[in-house]
Amino acid sequence: MSSIITRRIFIGASIFIPGIVPRLIAQDARSAGMSPAVQTTGGRVRGLVRYGVNQFYGVPYAASTAGANRFMPPVKAASWTAVRDCFEVGERAPQDEDGPISEVFSLDRREPMGEDCLKINIYTPGLGNGRRPVMVWLHGGGFAGGSGNWLLYDGTNLARKEDVVVVGVNHRLNLFGFLYLADLGGEKWANSSNVGMQDIVAALGWIKENISAFGGDPGNVTIFGQSGGGGKVSTLMAMPAAKGLFHRAIAQSGSAFRAATRANATKAAEEFLARIGLKSSQLDELQKMPWRQLREAFEKRPGIQGLAGGPVTDGRSLPRDQWYPDAPEVSATVPFMQGSVQTEDAWNEPVPPLEMSEDEMLTRVKRIVRNDEAKAKEMVTLYRRTHPDISNTDVWLIMNADNTRRANAQQLAELKVAQGKAADYQYYFTWRSPVHRGQMKSFHTLDIPFVFYNIDIAASMTGAGNERYALAHKMSAAWAAFARTGNPNHPDLPNWPAFTLKDRATMIFNNECKVVNDPNREERLALKAIREAS
Repeated sequence: MSSIITRRIFIGASIFIPGIVPRLIAQDARSAGMSPAVQTTGGRVRGLVRYGVNQFYGVPYAASTAGANRFMPPVKAASWTAVRDCFEVGERAPQDEDGPISEVFSLDRREPMGEDCLKINIYTPGLGNGRRPVMVWLHGGGFAGGSGNWLLYDGTNLARKEDVVVVGVNHRLNLFGFLYLADLGGEKWANSSNVGMQDIVAALGWIKENISAFGGDPGNVTIFGQSGGGGKVSTLMAMPAAKGLFHRAIAQSGSAFRAATRANATKAAEEFLARIGLKSSQLDELQKMPWRQLREAFEKRPGIQGLAGGPVTDGRSLPRDQWYPDAPEVSATVPFMQGSVQTEDAWNEPVPPLEMSEDEMLTRVKRIVRNDEAKAKEMVTLYRRTHPDISNTDVWLIMNADNTRRANAQQLAELKVAQGKAADYQYYFTWRSPVHRGQMKSFHTLDIPFVFYNIDIAASMTGAGNERYALAHKMSAAWAAFARTGNPNHPDLPNWPAFTLKDRATMIFNNECKVVNDPNREERLALKAIREAS
């Protein structure tokens, strides 16, 4: 056991800020130990105890998805008799070997890929019939990549600080999670749709049955996720099978309004079968081929339009578009929180320059306004008026974020409150990172370490300034308060009213946190008019 612990210690400690690394390593080594065994429906599991938190890694919530289980709904894992040591993360779902480039990926454990990936990681301050809120994290990476095992998503600090149970979920992705075969292969394949989302529902079902033994309350479960994880959250809110398995929801810089149609998804699947030399009568061969061969065919360029890009409105697991034309009735009584960060696309490669030229800025703004140069100049003038002393780079970055992820978050809020059956809370994160000479600003994913109170783990994203801690406290406490009660207010934040169509109250998260009603009204309405005119 000591070698496992040592390896995990040094992986974790390697990203802490200089000066405190030796102290953290020493403390970790002294405090690491084994948890008591916990009985689950599959058998007993044992984890590690570090920093006063019980950590269980790679706990199976369903069986391997290899062989006959490939492209099928998840099935229950085989039970075991001996105590299972859950000391290391499990496999990540098969995906692109390299993945996109971003600061988040520097905190990647790079665990092996494989089809035995239906595992969860559990972080809890205490075991036994507890009543702690349960916070279930759904990782980003769209519906195509990523892993719930990343160090950035380690739930130890959030669990210990806020007395909650944190659960990170891995599930099938890309081709393996979203190839649509339900209309091609007869009854055997009738449920071969959205299996990546069906995995998450299975994980929530496992949590309902087992989390009490880990100190959590199965009647108080919050799903939260960022980017693609926000898309998964908003999709789960429209899935009948997930009803009653979660009680609050948070979407950070991510949403899913509409799914692929059965016709388009079937056409893409047929093109994929032709690429690998199979007919629809030969679907069983898909379960015999090496997964790497399937992944290579999936990644071959040119890509197949609409192939396994995400959920499909299949009439079974997802009977309707997630949030179109209105909020899903199946989750109408679930309180919801959503928001975005100020300069979402500042994480792209290459990182935008500190100051781009006027011509470059206008070229980029023209893409937002459908290549209308007069309208582009009008929008630039508006942003310079509403954001005094704004740079050319910020004009484009903020406008583009306002027109995409921020607009989507605001639309989710509008649809939720129009439903009138549960509270909604809106936030906007504007704190700027000093890393890379400040070029990345308030970039996509930057809110994650503040929510998890992992700002030292994520020093490559946040820098090392002391002001980070106050903001991380306010945000992690707000997320935990929302998980506990459906209301994010706590004593260290200004009063945060629920969102209404009249006031549009929005919590601004920065070194100074404040609530502003409809903080980007002019820009929001101008961008909306452009979108609706196209």
